[in-house]
Amino acid sequence: MSAAVKSSVKDGQTAPSDKQQVASQGAKSYKGFVAGVFSGIAKLSVGHPFDTIKVRLQTTDKSQFKGPWECLSQTVKNEGIKGLYKGATPPLVGWMFMDSLMLGSLNVYRRLLNDNVFNPRRASADSNLGHKHLPTIGHAMAGVMAGATVSFIAGPVEHIKARLQVQYQVEKSKRLYTGPIDCVKKMFGGYGIRGIYHGLTATLIFRTFFFFWWGSYDIFTRALRENTHLSAPAINFWAGGVSAQVFWLTSYPSDVVKQRIMTDPLGPERKFPRWRDAAKAVYRENGWRGYWRGFTPCFLRAFPANAMALVAFEAVMRGLPE
Repeated sequence: MSAAVKSSVKDGQTAPSDKQQVASQGAKSYKGFVAGVFSGIAKLSVGHPFDTIKVRLQTTDKSQFKGPWECLSQTVKNEGIKGLYKGATPPLVGWMFMDSLMLGSLNVYRRLLNDNVFNPRRASADSNLGHKHLPTIGHAMAGVMAGATVSFIAGPVEHIKARLQVQYQVEKSKRLYTGPIDCVKKMFGGYGIRGIYHGLTATLIFRTFFFFWWGSYDIFTRALRENTHLSAPAINFWAGGVSAQVFWLTSYPSDVVKQRIMTDPLGPERKFPRWRDAAKAVYRENGWRGYWRGFTPCFLRAFPANAMALVAFEAVMRGLPE
């Protein structure tokens, strides 16, 4: 009997077979994907109106909206409350899949990094270890890997959402796109799959900052668990909300560039053929402050939306059977 098997035989119990270990790991992996669906629903419900204001500020100058309050008031006045939920259908469907893929793959990458990089001996001795002893750098690395993975769904979803959010016409007949399906049809019909995936590079760049989100989430979770008597949902709420703020503080300028690219015309009128062209345009038009235009609604949205998303995710993770 190997040392790994010997160490897992305790109190007369038989060590789990290889098939049992694979089944157990598969069950733990599926939980992350299921919990991610509920995370996506919670995030959309709380955060989409803030996101609409953010995108509109990011893609206009002060001649149209002086700030978030004017953008909000004009949107509601001219388009009603429904105006705040323009483009909500793609993320409603997309974020369920996006958060399922992101958080599910995050769970898988944490386990792979733990078992193969950071704690291979400990993992082989205890099949139930999971990622409990994964260091913060491991959580941060898993975040970047999960961010890259989900970008291939997030890119098209965010592209369609952004196109719909910057349509200011009240009457649908005057809009270029009548809805998400029409938007997809027109982009694919005119520009093929490259049109749908316009802005993918900017999406991948933006999601490298998941390093700070998931690294700080682990730091805050450990600190709250060790230094407070908060319940698990409360820890998830506060750690999720604060880590989201860290993420946006580090990533926001790249998000501004991404939105400029995603709302750029696709035809010969295209202004930004490369990421750096859009980055230069933002600075040329508004200086360094241009990289932070629309930050207030984003910052206000980040805490409640992501806090509730992570509460939902962790609650489902705890509630689902092994």
